[in-house]
Amino acid sequence: MLAAAALLALTGFAAVGGAAGAAVGIPSTPGAPVPKFIGAPAVANPIASFPVPQNPYMAANPGNNIHDDAYATDSYVGSGPLGHRIKVTSALYGVDECATDAFDTRGQIVGLCVGAEGPSLFLMNPRSLNIRARYELPLRHLKAGENPLTDLCGGAYFYLDNLDQVVVDTTDRTIQVVADTGKKFALRKTYNLTAAVPASDCLVALLPDWSGRIWFVSSHGVVGNVDPVTSAVHWTTLPGEIIDNSFAVDETGGVFIASDHAMYRFDADPVTGAPVATWRQPYDRGSEQKPGQLAQGTGTTPTLVGSNLVAITDNADPQMHVLVYNRSGASGGSLVCSSGVFTPGQSDTENSLVAVGNSLYAENNYGYKGPQSTLLGATTKPGIARVDVNGSTCSTVWTNQSIAPTSVAKASLASGLLYAYTKPANALGTDAWYLTAIDLRTGATVYSQLAGTGAEFNNHYAAIYLGPDGTAYVPTLTGMVRFSDR
Repeated sequence: MLAAAALLALTGFAAVGGAAGAAVGIPSTPGAPVPKFIGAPAVANPIASFPVPQNPYMAANPGNNIHDDAYATDSYVGSGPLGHRIKVTSALYGVDECATDAFDTRGQIVGLCVGAEGPSLFLMNPRSLNIRARYELPLRHLKAGENPLTDLCGGAYFYLDNLDQVVVDTTDRTIQVVADTGKKFALRKTYNLTAAVPASDCLVALLPDWSGRIWFVSSHGVVGNVDPVTSAVHWTTLPGEIIDNSFAVDETGGVFIASDHAMYRFDADPVTGAPVATWRQPYDRGSEQKPGQLAQGTGTTPTLVGSNLVAITDNADPQMHVLVYNRSGASGGSLVCSSGVFTPGQSDTENSLVAVGNSLYAENNYGYKGPQSTLLGATTKPGIARVDVNGSTCSTVWTNQSIAPTSVAKASLASGLLYAYTKPANALGTDAWYLTAIDLRTGATVYSQLAGTGAEFNNHYAAIYLGPDGTAYVPTLTGMVRFSDR
């Protein structure tokens, strides 16, 4: 795979990110002409979903973490762009990809942005995309031969808390609480987790439960929490298991974590607060790490559905399945149903399911081995599928043939659309990237709006985000692209 700096060298653009100030747009790579807009503007067709309770220790739903809320639904109540003469603007941040973003109470974008040397926090103007403030986090600790583009250590996840503070894990195996004042960042507190997470391991993700404990997971299977008042740390380890995704929490105290071997529910011990595995359910992890995955096993953060379901995907051969489990009660951990998705022999994902009502939306990432997989007109395997859960039955309702190499898709309940970041194959070698809107009900592609052409527009596992005003944002390897209806 290409490191971010090597990617920029290949395409001929200098690394200009890092300083606060006016943004320069991401330049497109010259090539054969491609359509700028395909389809027609949508007519908003709102769709209902289940209520997602507000975690009292997180900023308001949605937009407090990469997956929008504590349930990890990847759904917004508000609208996204409908396709009315969309204005596309961008900002070139150089070697910093702001893959994980949230919106503070002022509507500004808070991003965890990772460059060649390590992660930083950016505070970005949502209209101009100018960087208002930057806060340096500890540097990377890459070992010889490790690829920075697949490194999740201390640079993949954070959340905004109820006080507009960034809570982020670091490469030094600490949790930092960083205040966002609207103009700058300021460190407020640090929790030391080095006793729980050895030097050979690293922190991957964190979220608070409904009691305020900050739960964390590590790459090598450490599951723990820290008491924010006493700073006491409790943990357990899943021997021989890897965690490379975030997790979800619910109002009953459940913490839902997927390793590369099994799906878990954890709860805090009522006396000590220590993490206790309430149930464990192994799944079919397949025989290999497929192209498009960061590890062998599920590529999804658990997604909570309604009042008592949790969903992930497996890594079965030859076809991946959406798996739905009961969350709690006497049937907690039992498999409710499953449904195969995408073409056998060409199905995997490294991006989470989207939940709307009783429907789950999955994206196929099979074939993505890094930025080189989408160069010179090449792309990955197609597929975005809807799976409905009806009682004890799961069924695949439709499969759209759009090609989304690595986007974390998002749903808009107000518009009735699913947004993906797509890249069709191009026989003439032009690498065109599009924001694509798909009807949540029918699976029909409504429109695709060109973001730009060239490797600089590759989103490389970054999520799509919808702002409070209906604007869509897509981070790329070199910056940020903004899409807004005129």
